[in-house]
Amino acid sequence: MIDGLVESVPPGVLLIVAAIPVVLLPYRLSQAVMLALPVLGLMQLLSMPAEYEQTLRVFDYALEITRIDALSRVFGIVFYIAAFIGVLYAAHQRDRLQSAAALIYAGSAIAAVFAGDLLTLFVWWELTAISSVFLVWARRTEAAVKAGQRYLVIQVSSGLLLLVGAILLHSDSGSLAFEHIGIESVAGWLIFLAFGIKAAFPLLHGWMKDAYPEATVTGTVFLSGFTTKLAIYALARGFAGTEILIPIGAAMTAFPIFFAVIENDLRRVLCYSLNNQLGFMVVGVGVGTELALNGTVAHVFAHVIYKALLFMAMGAVLLRAGTTKASDLGGLYKSMPWTAFFCIIGSISISGFPLTSGFVTKSMVLSAVAHHHYLVISLVLLFASAGVLDHSGIKVPFFSFFAHDSGIRVKEAPLNMRFAMGIAAAFCIGIGVFPEELYGILPYPVDYQPYTTTHVVTMLQLLLFAALAFVFLWKTGLYPPELRSVVLDIDWVWRRLLPQAWSGVAEAWMIAQGWLLGHAVRVRQGVIELTATHLSPWSRLGEPWPTGATAMWAAVLLLAYLLIAY
Repeated sequence: MIDGLVESVPPGVLLIVAAIPVVLLPYRLSQAVMLALPVLGLMQLLSMPAEYEQTLRVFDYALEITRIDALSRVFGIVFYIAAFIGVLYAAHQRDRLQSAAALIYAGSAIAAVFAGDLLTLFVWWELTAISSVFLVWARRTEAAVKAGQRYLVIQVSSGLLLLVGAILLHSDSGSLAFEHIGIESVAGWLIFLAFGIKAAFPLLHGWMKDAYPEATVTGTVFLSGFTTKLAIYALARGFAGTEILIPIGAAMTAFPIFFAVIENDLRRVLCYSLNNQLGFMVVGVGVGTELALNGTVAHVFAHVIYKALLFMAMGAVLLRAGTTKASDLGGLYKSMPWTAFFCIIGSISISGFPLTSGFVTKSMVLSAVAHHHYLVISLVLLFASAGVLDHSGIKVPFFSFFAHDSGIRVKEAPLNMRFAMGIAAAFCIGIGVFPEELYGILPYPVDYQPYTTTHVVTMLQLLLFAALAFVFLWKTGLYPPELRSVVLDIDWVWRRLLPQAWSGVAEAWMIAQGWLLGHAVRVRQGVIELTATHLSPWSRLGEPWPTGATAMWAAVLLLAYLLIAY
């Protein structure tokens, strides 16, 4: 009976249903239950069969509300881990809005990866959008409110595209099954675009670096883990092997590097870094082989954790120092040594140093690309790997904890934050030292050895030269200075271009309106003058007509009428 009850509840739903009642409990009890929920959810998932389907009939449609297989299972596991770490990290704050939103958001993302049809996916897809925006708004600043509004519009638009695509797909094929879709139809393109928005494709990525840095200290940790990885899962499920993803992903790995180097806000730097890492995953989905998909899923697993660790470190800095502006920080290692240490662990992990999670996962994607002889793509990915070291591996910890001494002296991060960062750091090292544990849960059998002499030496050389480049540029003063400024990329369109275009249109309309009004006045004056000339009592038409002339014109008009009528 208990087994049947466990299997009847889709994974993730427990977090959603319990979210509001739990946050209404007394503080300490609430935190204990919130910590238990992801653990219970993970236990539920691990107790369910490796292959499992559950359908629900709604009117004439059989919805597959739960589908567990090798792909969804890995995403579910790492999402539950991320939820637990996020809840622990946020245990010190007493904002019930944030707590409820975070649980609903995490639960929705988990439920979405187990959706077996597009309609069920749409429901959870939109719930992730609606619940996550409260993590931005909960900061309660004007910038956060506006960023949240933009974020919500874009995320809901993604869901609407998904819904329209699903309807068209059903009309074409008669099925709503969430399986390989492809881009051979209009429906496929709409769904592809919906997933691309959430995955932060180039030109569609502005929402992430706009909203995430404006979220709360703890909210950004949750945001970094779920939305974009859900999109990667959706792409892997519906568009694996779609070759257009390869150049898209390569572009995603490269262009954020240039913005990250000149960005002053370190949480925004991490957003660019997040975009960069998503590119490796998108390339892997585009290649579509078993090695590439294994590499993508493994990299998602590692990235969720080490990116959360970096955002947690910067969140602790924001909590204690009140800013994450590189121009205002420096020397914090003296008062926040544990946070600095954990930040360094996250930095070397994202950079791909041997014995870290980034090394044993990213290399699978690089190897899959090399096996297919995508020379240009391989070179772009190597460049992007070196660039990661410069902006996330060095810049983030260096400018926040070292560099010049800003004179800021603060308390170390709260104990719960340090525990959360410690767990994430342990995963970063543990996966790097024992990669076979992660490889064992990947969707396909793994025949890959990350610790070969060639691979280790190549990666160390790449990282060494990237580090030397940073040191050279820093010492010679050529490295872009940390300035109090706002860096715009695609958001230039709505921050600069659209307002200027609107102002131009408004000005042109005022000019046109003035011209039309003046022209109308002149026409009116002309009509008045014409009327006065020809219809006034002293004009020719205004004079009294003789009776005979009047009778003649009446006869002419009557004759004309008779001719027309008959």
